Amino acid sequence: MEQFTFVVTEKEENERIDKFLANKDENWSRTLVQNWIKDGVVSVNEKSVKANYKCQIGDVITVSVPEPEELDVKPEPMELDIYYEDEDVIVVNKPRGMVVHPAPGHTSGTLVNGLLYHCKDLSGINGVLRPGIVHRIDKDTSGLLMVAKNDYAHESLANQLMEKRVERRYKAIVHGVIPHDHATIDAPIGRDPKDRQKMTVTKINSKEAVTHFHVLERFSDYTYIECRLETGRTHQIRVHMKYIGFPLAGDPKYGPKKTLPIHGQALHAGVLGFEHPRTKEFLKFEASLPEEFEKILQMLRNDR
Repeated sequence: MEQFTFVVTEKEENERIDKFLANKDENWSRTLVQNWIKDGVVSVNEKSVKANYKCQIGDVITVSVPEPEELDVKPEPMELDIYYEDEDVIVVNKPRGMVVHPAPGHTSGTLVNGLLYHCKDLSGINGVLRPGIVHRIDKDTSGLLMVAKNDYAHESLANQLMEKRVERRYKAIVHGVIPHDHATIDAPIGRDPKDRQKMTVTKINSKEAVTHFHVLERFSDYTYIECRLETGRTHQIRVHMKYIGFPLAGDPKYGPKKTLPIHGQALHAGVLGFEHPRTKEFLKFEASLPEEFEKILQMLRNDR
């Protein structure tokens, strides 16, 4: 059990305790915090409170985070589009609609379930729910992922990500016609205080986020672009493109409802490059656009 302690500041006075705590960690939802309060693992000045308690200046709030529930993640046979594999690393092309790793209430049909059946030896650094997973892409984003088969490889790949040495390029279709050929978006991203299910550009509890992009093709109402990630924040491309006024087509969370006939955001992780953990050779892979993505581009070209 891990314990956290917070002291309420003047700026946070009269804020509900569930909202106060949910803003302290991007992985703490208000629902999760409310359950902790019901379970008695949250205290204010060493006393139990209810979720609607209004914080007062100087309150000492303690949270004893319970150990995560162990879930039984089972190997499942499935067709995997593997681009590369050796004793340390797997590079796989994830299809649109597939979740990367299990979560409470969703323990089957994920990429991790398929990987466990395929090779049975994945790194244990990220625990039982995310074995081998060094980075992730959203359910409705297709494309390349690197997966570690042992802890040695995992540490190397994670360090490369942290040091911004991994090459990650994405193809996307956005609403609107971008007038300039290329640009860099340097804007910090954090949890949206108005909607905990979303991320947003904010200076509050945020992390550095940098996205470079250039225009590949323009249409009457849309633009086809390539993005290069310098950092890897949750929903980074989706949030950054909305921030500058060109949200991703088909994005159910950050884009307009009236959009292209595509299931989920038009985003594909097409290029992945990294230094092999053991040989130190730089490996680079490229996955072509999914058929659905290609059809949308052809439709836009025909309408031009």
